[in-house]
Amino acid sequence: MKQLLLGNEAVARGLYEAGVCFVSSYPGTPSTEITEAAAKYDEIYCEWAPNEKVAMESAFGACLAGRRAFCGQKHVGLNVAADPLYTMSYTGVNAGLVIGVADDAGMHSSQNEQDSRHHAIAAKVPMLEPSDAAEALEFTKTAYEISEEFDTPVLLKMCTRVSHSQSVVEPGERKEIEKKYEKDIAKYVMMPGNAKRRHPIVEKRTEALREYAEKSPLNRMEILDTSIGIITSSTSYQYVKEVFGDRASVLKLGITNPLPDKLIKEFAGKVEKLAVVEELDPIIEEHVRSLGLAVQGKDKLPLIDEFSQNQIAEAFGLPVPESIALEDDIPMRPPVMCAGCPHRGLFYALKKNRCTVLGDIGCYTLGAVAPLGAMEMTLCMGASIGAAHGFNKILGAEAERHTVAVIGDSTFVHSGMTGLANVAYNQSNSTVVILDNSITGMTGHQQNPTTGYNIKGDPAGKIDLEALVRAMGIERIRVVDPYDLKACDEAIKEELQADEPSVIISRRPCALLKYVKHKPPLSVDRDKCIGCKACMQIGCPAISMKDGKAHVDETLCVGCGVCTQLCPKEAFNG
Repeated sequence: MKQLLLGNEAVARGLYEAGVCFVSSYPGTPSTEITEAAAKYDEIYCEWAPNEKVAMESAFGACLAGRRAFCGQKHVGLNVAADPLYTMSYTGVNAGLVIGVADDAGMHSSQNEQDSRHHAIAAKVPMLEPSDAAEALEFTKTAYEISEEFDTPVLLKMCTRVSHSQSVVEPGERKEIEKKYEKDIAKYVMMPGNAKRRHPIVEKRTEALREYAEKSPLNRMEILDTSIGIITSSTSYQYVKEVFGDRASVLKLGITNPLPDKLIKEFAGKVEKLAVVEELDPIIEEHVRSLGLAVQGKDKLPLIDEFSQNQIAEAFGLPVPESIALEDDIPMRPPVMCAGCPHRGLFYALKKNRCTVLGDIGCYTLGAVAPLGAMEMTLCMGASIGAAHGFNKILGAEAERHTVAVIGDSTFVHSGMTGLANVAYNQSNSTVVILDNSITGMTGHQQNPTTGYNIKGDPAGKIDLEALVRAMGIERIRVVDPYDLKACDEAIKEELQADEPSVIISRRPCALLKYVKHKPPLSVDRDKCIGCKACMQIGCPAISMKDGKAHVDETLCVGCGVCTQLCPKEAFNG
């Protein structure tokens, strides 16, 4: 029976049908739903790992044990997992191992644009790229066949548009696969002597995979109008088909590493002009040029952002449909922390104390947005603590008295612990604030090792942050409620003046969690309100100014009371 599925849901269905038994991932948009959907199948063990490196190593262990395994992450997560990936290319696998990576062209929810095809090339592993949900299901199953036939991990590359768009799929039956684990030191122990013997095997495998790509149905020619031939893949294929219809021939590449040289040359021989349409880097285009073929590509289309149908049509001189414009200007809607967000009070206190705040990846990155403007750096997961340490080591006591690192609970476990270990070991008087909102908030409320629940919501092991931080060598630890502005202010002042490293844990659950019980919304006594806008300094979306007076939107307000602590006239009523 056919179903309408998201691309990510279709990958999960493919995992089920391929007989996958083990999934370990770290949430990251646009990849998160793959693991969430896979967790709905009782036959598949699923988990959220502390980070992508651990997830990939766990998946490798499962495949080594003889069961098909999967590891999922977004593009920047693959950077974290690159260490095991590049060596797994040498060891190969036992049962099949597929690594899902979802790129985010356009940076809808990412700190950079990155083309994961570079990882496939550098790690010398095959990469498959589906262009819709139906292909996502079938390519996932095929990836396991390739993995076991060629003794290699396989990268399955998704992107935002394929991950989060729906199309019709036809589900099949589950096929159980079991392999026996056999001790093989020469294959799996990558000491230099063994690794040196494995490298030629990798190169020979790449040549075999290239021959496979030449004949695989995942790569196909669609010969129509031969005045122009377009080589493309992934979501770009969908745009090309919509724009050109039957006015172009297409070489659709489902395997984007290794690329099929003979097939590309054969296709080029059938058309008058050759072009490549690919988002981000010119990887296919440069490969085509290396074959001695004349090709158009990035001379027509940009290296940045997502493509669109109109953009491609304009680039190739085809008619661009007229767009429909609204008569009224749509007001800007900048991102903002939710009403009642527990991070708001802490950031207000940091701004009040004129702190230099080095931040991290999470909802709390919005602390950089006006009117708070209380964050000055965000680099990557876990970077806040290490950056603060280096910042303080260079500037000394002058910086230590006003510099703070902020990091979320999930991000701290992901990659912040090593930064804190560095602070404790190399002794900078750095102040670290762990924003513990009891969930992985930015990617949609996934559990993590500090919450006490697993991916299915069942009780699980729980990290005690205070005990962990103390065990890492930090003696000064204090916990504050971010709704209490006075307590936050006092904690920041005192810890910044300390002559040793310290950690402040700002603890209150995310306001959007289902189990959080909110107080009744507040209202404003207009007779008391003097229109001073002190309450506006926290940037709460529930508060606005109307006719010179503060106004509370009762549909948004959760009664957190932070605004009441700012009002000099006590104009807010609970």
